[in-house]
Amino acid sequence: MSKALTRTDFNFPGQKSVYHGKVRDVYNINDEKLVMVATDRISAFDVVLPEGIPYKGQMLNQIAAKFLDATTDICPNWKMATPDPMVTVGVMCQGFPVEMIVRGYLCGSAWRAYKNGVREICGVKLPEGMKENQKFPEPIVTPTTKAEMGLHDEDISKEEILKQGLATPEEYEILEKYTLALFKRGTEIAAERGLILVDTKYEFGKHNGTIYLMDEIHTPDSSRYFYSEGYEERFAKGEPQKQLSKEFVREWLMENGFQGKEGQQVPEMTPEIVNSISERYMELFEHITGEKFVKADTENIAARIEKNVTEYLK
Repeated sequence: MSKALTRTDFNFPGQKSVYHGKVRDVYNINDEKLVMVATDRISAFDVVLPEGIPYKGQMLNQIAAKFLDATTDICPNWKMATPDPMVTVGVMCQGFPVEMIVRGYLCGSAWRAYKNGVREICGVKLPEGMKENQKFPEPIVTPTTKAEMGLHDEDISKEEILKQGLATPEEYEILEKYTLALFKRGTEIAAERGLILVDTKYEFGKHNGTIYLMDEIHTPDSSRYFYSEGYEERFAKGEPQKQLSKEFVREWLMENGFQGKEGQQVPEMTPEIVNSISERYMELFEHITGEKFVKADTENIAARIEKNVTEYLK
């Protein structure tokens, strides 16, 4: 059985602090660099599930690195190096407390709201008569607040972001411009792989007065993909789309009575379930990148990361 890395406790040269997120552990090096470790933890409904998924961190880290490299002409990003398959080292930025969500299609939480009669999300008016998984006339930006651990992100409008001073009008204009340009590029790359980029999220921050793209980009944890083939037929028949995203994990949880609500128990994650999720992630990796996934050595993941990162920082 392959091992999974679910917690880290490193002490890198120059380390000042560490932040343990839902999936990533971020180490502050001298207030200059961040060492971001993509662990094998998996979260759904804002809850970290009890079992790690082997190779998940490696897959997410490598997908994100590939797309960060493929979008440097659109906007600067934080990545400096990937010294380990599960680690990206980058420029320390002051993050904006909002996530820029962009949607090309009506699905997921937006569809659930629409179905219940909602016709405006984050200040964006939605046309009448839309169906699930229908393409919007133009992609829409529906930001959310960036919640603290254990709390849910909340939808927020551009007006509210400006009113609360979470970004200046000039900054927000740049955030929206980058968001739409990155989504367009992601859509083009996905189309080459027989995929549709349905929706995704981007996070931005500032470093020396410049806005940088941070965190991950176009991974199955932050994005939803459909297969292009058969999309039209399935849509015409009102059938569910074939998806490449973490949605299958959410669906499995919902089928087993868990939606992150108080008093609900996470269903048992048997080795079979864990392996099947790992295999689905590999399928995602290979489809999204167009490359074969090469498993890193999992004998002692923490020791490997410590060695690789320490050597890089020296």
